[in-house]
Amino acid sequence: MFTAICFILFLMVFFKLLTVAFKVGWGIFKIAMFLVFFPIIVPIMIFCGLAALALPIILIAGIVGFATSVA
Repeated sequence: MFTAICFILFLMVFFKLLTVAFKVGWGIFKIAMFLVFFPIIVPIMIFCGLAALALPIILIAGIVGFATSVA
């Protein structure tokens, strides 16, 4: 009986740590996208002649970034 209780508690801790790991991973992914990949992709798009596509992406990212920083 004690083993079953310990096993259930172990599973609870494991799944809690798993959810925390996914949240941390998602946060690191968002930081990497905004700080590394986005500043590289947009100038490449502008340089290759895709300014008509890059401008709305820049505007949407700016609005989303402003809205999330204020709230």
